[in-house]
Amino acid sequence: MANTFDELVDLVRRIFVRHGMSDSNANILAHNCVAAERDGAKSHGLFRVGDYVSTLKSGWVDGQAEPRLDADRAASVVSVDARNGFAQPALALGRSPAISKARSSGVCIITIRDSHHLGALWLDAEPFAHAGLLALACVNSVKRLVPWGGREPVFGTNPMALAVPRQGNEPLVFDQASSAMAFGEIALAAKGGHQLPPGVGLDRDRHPTTDARAVVEGGALLPFGGQKGSSIAMMIELLSAALTGGSFSYEVDSYGYPGARTTRTGEFILLIDPERAGARDFRGRVERLVGKMAECGQQRLPGVRRYQNRRHAAGHGIPASDAVLKMLHGFLSS
Repeated sequence: MANTFDELVDLVRRIFVRHGMSDSNANILAHNCVAAERDGAKSHGLFRVGDYVSTLKSGWVDGQAEPRLDADRAASVVSVDARNGFAQPALALGRSPAISKARSSGVCIITIRDSHHLGALWLDAEPFAHAGLLALACVNSVKRLVPWGGREPVFGTNPMALAVPRQGNEPLVFDQASSAMAFGEIALAAKGGHQLPPGVGLDRDRHPTTDARAVVEGGALLPFGGQKGSSIAMMIELLSAALTGGSFSYEVDSYGYPGARTTRTGEFILLIDPERAGARDFRGRVERLVGKMAECGQQRLPGVRRYQNRRHAAGHGIPASDAVLKMLHGFLSS
């Protein structure tokens, strides 16, 4: 069954309000979930609503939290205290002043601390590219990733996203985890009874496994590219936790909150105004690089499938199965 974007946003918003979010926070998070579903990222779309509800019920996150901008920061810094709330409302508060600072000085960093992030990271970065800025975003999460050569998880899946404005085209955007697969994709595979490729995860005894359920139920994840992915995960811990004042992934402890699914950590975003940074014909140079990539045989740019799904949804609605809709409506009465 196909639904309009606004219909699904209203449904998810009402679910979140029903379970303790303020209306303003619920509206931001509902748009985030439905946008991910619209763009084809089902692991970060409506599938996540149950995790939000479970976490709200647990008391681990404050759905009513009002983020606060820190005063007396440098001219090129916007720092936001999420106050144990969700990262997206904190980012919404900091977005406009950060854009202004980036355009004024050429660069700005956004630091968000004491925040919970469960959404698709490209949705945090892409709006800045539409505003003409280059944006690099990263967020750390609960420990699930075993460092290269280690035995136990220390890092989160620790994704990063880059969004770059283009000339006459949608922004060039990529979003990838530091783990070989995103945990949401593994959770979907476990739910569907699917196997994983080799090299993705370990079971609870820390033996390599292709059983998605064994990874989800007490197992651990491996970094992509061995030591290279592990180093990137470490870098994201330093930017998203050490620099922002948020928790390291290994410090997150929701043990006393049964049902908690989110992680209380931090987020880092670097913004660069290409024109103020001295780049000449930046967008044109981006197009030349993209053209060379196509010339060498690359079939599809990162993010293109999301844009295709987005255009299709604009004309045909967002497909949602009867089972998914039944699940969502069930949250309104639970």
